[in-house]
Amino acid sequence: METETKKSKKRFDAIKVMREIRDEISLEIMDMTYEEERAYLDKLLEQGKVNTK
Repeated sequence: METETKKSKKRFDAIKVMREIRDEISLEIMDMTYEEERAYLDKLLEQGKVNTK
């Protein structure tokens, strides 16, 4: 018995967006020391750009 699957066009590709965000952050913090990275992440948290839940 074969099962037919219906493919619908994606309106939002979460994996693609997650990878783009990760790559952007990686480029920004690439040459930072641990202390600089920590300050950068703290700043993002203060600005509310990171969801902590």
